[in-house]
This record gives sequence, C-alpha cells and structure tokens, in this order.
Amino acid sequence: MTDGQLSGLNRGIAIGQVSPEAAMGGLLALVEDGDEIVIDVERHTVTLEVAEETLAARRASTKPLVPADERGWLSIYARTVAPMQSGAVLVKPRG
Repeated sequence: MTDGQLSGLNRGIAIGQVSPEAAMGGLLALVEDGDEIVIDVERHTVTLEVAEETLAARRASTKPLVPADERGWLSIYARTVAPMQSGAVLVKPRG
C-alpha cells in the first residue's frame, strides 16, 4: 500500500491511491510490519486487522508529521489538494 500514485499499472489488484492519510494521522499511519490487511475488492474496503486496544496505544505514541520544508512543491500540494475520497480537487489552502 502507498499514499502515492502508480503510473501505468494495469494488471491485477493494486492499491496505489490511499490519499495522504498517513500524513494526516489516519489509520494508515498506524500500520506496522506484520499487520494483516484485508482487501475486499467487491465491497471496496480495506481493513486493518489489529485490535482496537493496540491501535489506541499506537495512536497515543504517534507524533504528527511535520513537513521538512514548507516552501516546496509537496508542501503546496499538501495545502491545496483535497484527499482522493474528496475528489483530489483544489481547495482553499490549509495552514
């Protein structure tokens, strides 16, 4: 899984646009090596199979991502583009 995009990939199942969820402190930020992730293609769902108590502990110890440079293109993108589930459209700059 990635929060990036895959260009030209068109064979088999691929999850390549999950949105910048990890950087925003979403569930993707809590995934660790060895975690089981269930992908249900028919229902269009991705489920992290980790106990809620474990996720709560991970959430408590996870620090928010701070961009290294607030002047670069990635920073501009992060402030002005909505997540994929919202259509990845331009929005009023955040911050």
